[in-house]
Formats: sequence, structure tokens, C-alpha cells
Amino acid sequence: MGVINNKPQDEPLHSGEVYNLWSYLYSMKGTLVTMQVFINHTGEHDLKVLLEDLVENSFTQEEQQVEALLKESGIRLPPAPPDRPNVEVQDIPAGARFNDPEVAILVQKELMAGRLLCSYITGIATREDLRSLFSEFGTQKEEYELKILKLMKEKGWMVSPPLNIK
Repeated sequence: MGVINNKPQDEPLHSGEVYNLWSYLYSMKGTLVTMQVFINHTGEHDLKVLLEDLVENSFTQEEQQVEALLKESGIRLPPAPPDRPNVEVQDIPAGARFNDPEVAILVQKELMAGRLLCSYITGIATREDLRSLFSEFGTQKEEYELKILKLMKEKGWMVSPPLNIK
């Protein structure tokens, strides 16, 4: 056991860790496909670059790290949906296309939900390596959420709730 030799990665995963890691990976595989769709729908260059960076430098790495953890523990991996083909935004009919502000808010929402899940997994994990890993995932999501928020403000897509001034 890891408690004796001070190596958390040698500790077995408890059932809550297994369930949440498996669920997180299953969700992330779906998110990656959803991001392919969003990138196809994005016409704004800055948003497209940000989404591609998010997929490459955050979501894909998270998927690989969680998948490796499950494989090391002998846990069967969840299925992945098929990849979506790349298409040009102008080839998508206007009525079926997400607008750039809609894509930005949907990705921001995904990042917010992801931060909550990372926080939950950090809280239930007894292995220090899992706590650290999901804490890092949450921090990355917050950084990208701030980048999207900044972009939304720059592009005039930000819709604020009414101000309460007395």
C-alpha cells in the first residue's frame, strides 16, 4: 500500500475515485467531440484559435492522463464517440449553425461545470496524486474561462445581468 511506502500511485483507487475518474473520462471524450463541432461552427478567428488551444493543451491532455490512471489500475475504459469531420463554417446552413457568441457561452459553461467536478473529485480523493491532478485541471479550466470571458468582452458578446445601483 502507498501509505507504507509513501507512494500514492501505489495505493488502490477506492470505489468513489474509480467511478468519478471513469465518468470524468467518459464526459471528456464527449466534450472533445463537441469541441470539434464548435470549432467547425466558429467563424471568428480569435475564438477558433482559443478553442483549438483549449482542446490541444487542456482537454486532450486531461483525457490522456485520466485514461492512463484507469489503465494502470486495470479499469475498463469508457467508449468514445466518433470524431467529427472538419468542415468550413460557410458550408453549415445558417439555421443549423451556432453563432460565435453562442459557442463562447457554451464553452464557458462547460469550463464552469468542469471546475465544479474537478473540485468535487479533489475533495473525495484520498490519493494525493489525484487531488493534485484534479486541482491542476480546475486551475487550467479557470484560466481558459478567464480567456473566454476576456474575448467575449472584447467582441461585445458579453451580456451582463442588470446592475443594482442604489
